[in-house]
Amino acid sequence: MTTGIQAAGSIAPEALEQLFTRARTHNGWLDKEVPDSLLERALAYAKWGPTSANCSPMRVVFVRSAEAKARLAPALSDANRPKTMAAPATAIIAYDLDFPDSLPRLYPATDARAWFVGNEILIEETAFRNGSLQGAYLLLALRAVGLDCGPMSGFDRAKVDAEFFQGTRIKSNFLINIGYGDPAKLYPRGPRLDFEEIASIL
Repeated sequence: MTTGIQAAGSIAPEALEQLFTRARTHNGWLDKEVPDSLLERALAYAKWGPTSANCSPMRVVFVRSAEAKARLAPALSDANRPKTMAAPATAIIAYDLDFPDSLPRLYPATDARAWFVGNEILIEETAFRNGSLQGAYLLLALRAVGLDCGPMSGFDRAKVDAEFFQGTRIKSNFLINIGYGDPAKLYPRGPRLDFEEIASIL
């Protein structure tokens, strides 16, 4: 599936298909291990995506071992538990409410940390929005290095936070199952809204 549009300077159509039009949300997985090096490579690309004042609040736990999966399993919905347990890896995409402490290093151009002092509403809003953006960048980076993804909610955030982020100000946001998808277990592809239903140019 292609749009037929190739702008000057655009990446190759095959790459666009891998990232967007041919990529699918997978629910079934081939019995093929995902090497740590690919997860590290994907994150090395994803971290360069833009965030407000380079605040970079995303934090990630890659759940891979049987022990870690056993810790995650009780927090999953009944529908999501089997496919998550079968996935070679699952990324817990989270955001750190203590991100302002890193701003003197990440955004030295000005005293950006001062913008957030005493303003928990702004901290939460900024962390959630930018952490979500970074999670989307990571999903695309995972696809770019040749992996398939199954992003999802359908879990108890409080349980995940208590199990994986106890004693911190890190909060879970969503999960991404990661591996090599089994095409035989894909659902029929759903339609998307047309440009006119999504956007206007004023």
